[in-house]
Amino acid sequence: MEELVKLYLSDNNLNHLPPELEQLQNLQILALDFNNFKALPLVVCTLKQLCILYLGNNKLCSLPLELRLLQNLKTLWIESNCLQYLPEVVCELSLLKTLHAGSNALRCLPPQLQCLQELRTIWLSGNLLSEFPPVLLDMPFLEVIDVDRNSIRFFPSLAHLPGLKLVIYDHNPCRNAPKVAKGVRRVGRWSEETPEPRKRSGAVIEITLDDKPLLPPAAKTEPEAEPC
Repeated sequence: MEELVKLYLSDNNLNHLPPELEQLQNLQILALDFNNFKALPLVVCTLKQLCILYLGNNKLCSLPLELRLLQNLKTLWIESNCLQYLPEVVCELSLLKTLHAGSNALRCLPPQLQCLQELRTIWLSGNLLSEFPPVLLDMPFLEVIDVDRNSIRFFPSLAHLPGLKLVIYDHNPCRNAPKVAKGVRRVGRWSEETPEPRKRSGAVIEITLDDKPLLPPAAKTEPEAEPC
């Protein structure tokens, strides 16, 4: 058992874990999603070889400070929990490349997030963001930003982010599309396929339905977890 590297305990109605789990010091992938955890069992934070941790679809309102011990973590899934803020301890996971934090109740992101210089993908769909998180403007290494299904009314320019490849901003009450550099894909209203509102004498003129091409909604697929 000590040589186990993958352990999937998804969808088991779990709310605690046995302390013996600490013996699995070679574990690299741990799936605890679709359970009934209200707090992350601290024994998880003893598994220092973990590089992928699935915690989605639980009842987590916070994460323990001991999570900082998982310095090999590259992918963290905390979507569909009860988080009203992104725990700052996440910002101490220096090797983190992918963060799935959608379907929570996040209203902002901590400025410390910019310390994650390895972070390439951040999924924030289905939260309560009323503005585009300013900290993301200072993260030039990001490749994918997903803020779909929030309450963002205005998007700043993202054209200065050299690493950006994809930005998903659909289902926001926005009046503009984020400006991006050439070659960056946008998914949302007024993206490459549909024009932004025409401006005339400083006023915004709505485009009639007849002017808008009828396109199927863009499908969003989340990438598979990265290998360790």
